[in-house]
Amino acid sequence: MLIYFIFIASLAVLLLGSEWFIDSAEKIGLSFGISPFIIGVTIVAFGTSLPELATSIASVYQGSSEIVIANVIGSNIANVLLVLGLTAIVGKGIKLDFNIMDIDVPLLVISAVLLYFAASDLHISTLEAVLFLVALGIFLLNSVSGEKEDNENLPKITAPTIGKLLLGGLAVYFGATYTIYSLTQISTELGISPDIIALTAIALGTSLPEVIVSMAAARKGKHAIAVGNVLGSNIFNTYAVMSIPSFLGELKIPEHTLDFSLPFMLAVTLLFSYAVMSNRISKWEGYMLALLYVFYISQVI
Repeated sequence: MLIYFIFIASLAVLLLGSEWFIDSAEKIGLSFGISPFIIGVTIVAFGTSLPELATSIASVYQGSSEIVIANVIGSNIANVLLVLGLTAIVGKGIKLDFNIMDIDVPLLVISAVLLYFAASDLHISTLEAVLFLVALGIFLLNSVSGEKEDNENLPKITAPTIGKLLLGGLAVYFGATYTIYSLTQISTELGISPDIIALTAIALGTSLPEVIVSMAAARKGKHAIAVGNVLGSNIFNTYAVMSIPSFLGELKIPEHTLDFSLPFMLAVTLLFSYAVMSNRISKWEGYMLALLYVFYISQVI
């Protein structure tokens, strides 16, 4: 019973923390004249991706490095199908007033393709890890260098806003951490194998911040933050979560990963690029994305 209480409590902390984080992050970003989409693709996306990075680093130290690739693949699939799907459902559709097909989406597709080829030999070399970090740096520079808004009446940063951001980030991190722990324990009690736990429970657990934050943004009509969160989180997962743990120990990539999960992630990334081509995702398309995630789970269990 205790583990179920931990799950409920950690989820509640995650919900509260995400609300604080998204509100304060947007205020800080706007104070610098940064657009909501860029806020979502950088500050919010990287903040919500911290659980993936923390979990992956811990798995390397604990001698279970095969969890890293499963976590990245599972989380990226969950971000597009589950996060974007639920966001479209809750927000009664997603509408963007700008074009993200010029560079942001191509960069996302490139990151998925690079991961596919880097993992094809069942090994992530030091050179590949360095290249991933360089690619991440290029993405960040491109994001923060553009889309500045010229506005003389920009909001000012206050101490309470910074404090709310830090507390919200900590709440998201610890809420997600204990949610992952409880999910793993519950899955183990139910007799599910570690590989399946990595691709499903852990990946889903580490994607909960994206789910909660994007849905919170959608409810407030901040669709740009929601979409930017998915795009930025997937790029961060691919480049940072795959590369940083590789400097701490050798990453094991199970051969069966190349049979279904990794190709499916690549296909889902291409599906995302097609879905946002019209700058809108309808509520019914959201339902289809969510159903596709159910299909994915049914295939890996």
